[in-house]
Amino acid sequence: MRSYPRNSPQAAARIVALVLTSDGHVCSSEERALDRLDIAGQLGLAPTEFAQIVQTLYEDHSIAHAPLMPAVGQIDTNLLGSLIGEIDDPALRSKVIRLCVAVATADDHLADGEIAVLAAILGAWGTAPAAVTVRRDATPAVLRAHGRAASTTREASA
Repeated sequence: MRSYPRNSPQAAARIVALVLTSDGHVCSSEERALDRLDIAGQLGLAPTEFAQIVQTLYEDHSIAHAPLMPAVGQIDTNLLGSLIGEIDDPALRSKVIRLCVAVATADDHLADGEIAVLAAILGAWGTAPAAVTVRRDATPAVLRAHGRAASTTREASA
């Protein structure tokens, strides 16, 4: 996996890209959310740079001969933890979480992969799910999903 400087726009974008691709595909509603939210601009990237980071993420997984997001419970937690750990600035973390939740909920469905990655981010950064608000109607789904992911993680480690 390529490395980016700590708290860099690229490291932050890769976290958003992980959530974006965690269900195995990028749907049109997620693409519209990327455009509407100007994710590249919000993270300080050139307009085409976010797409390049997503492409690099796919390439890195392809080179490693690993599925982009394996089934829940099979995600390489060390790698995921390392990537999440590249962001330690509180303001940037807040922005990344907001963008991740917006992308994940853009299609009004949270897939298991999205739940797992969001739960890993929230758990690693010690962020209470109640503090995550993107859309008034999206918050309950995210809270329920976080609870499901936390119980799945507890069951898998038991």
